[in-house]
Amino acid sequence: MSFHHTTLENGLEVVAETNSDVHSVAFGFYVKAGARDETPEVSGVSHFLEHMAFKGTERFTAEDVNRIFDEVGADNNAATGEESTVYYAATLPEYLPQTFEIQSSILFPTLRQDDFDVEKKVILEEIGMYADQPSSVAYDNAMQAHFHGHPLGQSVLGTTESVGGLSSEQMREYHRQHYLAGNIVLAVTGQTDWPTVLELANRHCANWPKGKSDRKVMRATPKPSTKYIAKDECQQEQIIQLSPAPSGSDPLRFAAELMSVIVGDDCNSRLYWDLLDPGLVESAEMGYYEYEETGAYLTFLNGPPEETKSNLKRIAKIYADVNKRGVTADELEQAKNKVCSRLVLRGERPMGRLGGLGNNWLFRREYRSIADDVAIVQNITLNDIRSLLDQFPLGQMTTIGVGPLKN
Repeated sequence: MSFHHTTLENGLEVVAETNSDVHSVAFGFYVKAGARDETPEVSGVSHFLEHMAFKGTERFTAEDVNRIFDEVGADNNAATGEESTVYYAATLPEYLPQTFEIQSSILFPTLRQDDFDVEKKVILEEIGMYADQPSSVAYDNAMQAHFHGHPLGQSVLGTTESVGGLSSEQMREYHRQHYLAGNIVLAVTGQTDWPTVLELANRHCANWPKGKSDRKVMRATPKPSTKYIAKDECQQEQIIQLSPAPSGSDPLRFAAELMSVIVGDDCNSRLYWDLLDPGLVESAEMGYYEYEETGAYLTFLNGPPEETKSNLKRIAKIYADVNKRGVTADELEQAKNKVCSRLVLRGERPMGRLGGLGNNWLFRREYRSIADDVAIVQNITLNDIRSLLDQFPLGQMTTIGVGPLKN
């Protein structure tokens, strides 16, 4: 396994982890453009643009794109989040040139008006669909409340008003501002060699426009808030809570990941044994989410409406106990084993390695092998956990409920 890096003349960063012991190759274009880069007037444009990427380019029609991916059996897709948009694919090594040509081309679609009008209806239907899902409503409202006044508070999908009022020219302008070579990382993992990666990158990406967009990065300063959204048709109450956590560049983020496993994993965690195993709730989890210059613990609770108050008290008691007493050595060791096993199992597949490779370079310009990740996790101590809790105690700062409860 070997790591390689270069920067093309136009500013495109290219990183690769080549591995002759696997039988596939995966690659992705990581674009530093997401919901936090949008203005309220164009909220949702990053996600909309991701959809438009598959509508055809100057060289390939939408039918060509789908047909060629299917002909070579490539596993391809795209995803938009708060901080990035990723276009990725996995294929057999012999089909890498064809797959790469198509996947690289769709980052610069034609953005035809007819396609824009059709896809706008699809996006609006998607927004409506998620509006019918209590967990999605709870998440969007929790992010908006917790990150009020901060770019992370903007919805990835946007709103019916922002997407409905979006013009194709506004999308083209957003594309011109953010789809610049210096704003993109090409990450490649698996069965290939560095000369092949360089040849493909130079052939298909060297003519991309130079430049890099500036992102407004700042730490969030959330204030406590509680809101219940009544949906009488729901049988259960969905609760999402957020509280501050380490940022994506904070060394304490590794301890925060272990903390989320100890306290809020979907099995054998404190929330599991105190709420889920006794049958008090349908689900109860706590996860850690890292962003540039800020982070958040997210608690999710789904259960009987009449038990919501008592269950939230149980969670508060668990968090208070952890904040005061920390965790045990056995809990920490078990969490390390879980996380390390997941790292290794996921890393056995090129597609599983791709996310770590691409995101680490996009946000931190950092390469870590699987062995590096495992070593970092194994070296976390109880003192590290104590430092984490002193700086970022577990809490329930922002609470959003969706379901039958009105307060």
